[in-house]
Amino acid sequence: MKVAVAGGTGLVGRYVVEELGAAGHESVVLSRSRGVDLVAGGAGLDAALDGVDAVVDVSNVTTTSARKSVAFFDAAGRNLLDAGERAGVRHHVVLSIVGIDRVGLGYYRGKLRQEDVVRGGSVPWSVLRATQFHEFAGQTLERVPKPFAVVPRMRTRPVAAREVAQHLVKLASGPAQGMAPDLAGPRVEQLVDMVRQLLLARGERRVVVPVRMPGAVGAAMTGDGLLPVDDSGPRGVETFDAWLARSVVRGGPSSGGPSSVRGG
Repeated sequence: MKVAVAGGTGLVGRYVVEELGAAGHESVVLSRSRGVDLVAGGAGLDAALDGVDAVVDVSNVTTTSARKSVAFFDAAGRNLLDAGERAGVRHHVVLSIVGIDRVGLGYYRGKLRQEDVVRGGSVPWSVLRATQFHEFAGQTLERVPKPFAVVPRMRTRPVAAREVAQHLVKLASGPAQGMAPDLAGPRVEQLVDMVRQLLLARGERRVVVPVRMPGAVGAAMTGDGLLPVDDSGPRGVETFDAWLARSVVRGGPSSGGPSSVRGG
């Protein structure tokens, strides 16, 4: 099977490419560095999707602006679907986020638009909503200059990025499912605690400043808004503690790769 990976040079995208190869599939990376622009008219998409059986979309934009997020995911989604229809793609798989319909963050509005675009397209589709990755603690730190670490109060059930990639490859290899069951990690964590653990593992001193987001957004984030509604979906195996022990080098950042902002 030949699978195109939109955002294939990012954190999850690289794992998807690796997992596709391990499963004996051929992958095509869709990124600007490979001559494909998902947003600017879909330049390069038609040639890149020639002979492709499935598309896995893990593309991303780094923003907290609802306007920018919606614009990116709307354009990228439509361009991918239109080119996929022309190429005869049989399955379009999208990575989304658990709780985006319950937590009103600007970035999440773009992900909701992406889901709507996929539902309205003519290519059979599957959407996998996953919780934040273990790397999210480090991404949170990257947003604030030292010596402070402003961290939103939130409950999450973090999952290993590689395990997310494995589920995406499994989805792409089968028939379209529509909305797939939510994927989450093995246990619930507090983001503030995750950040403190990460700083300790790195041997890095910063002043952690927990902040509750205002209004309904803050209530949802500190409650169950970013957690799966039920436990019927698949669950990852690697805990945040295990990921720390495996991935973090004392005195330096995580070796998990570039950030892929997932909001929250």
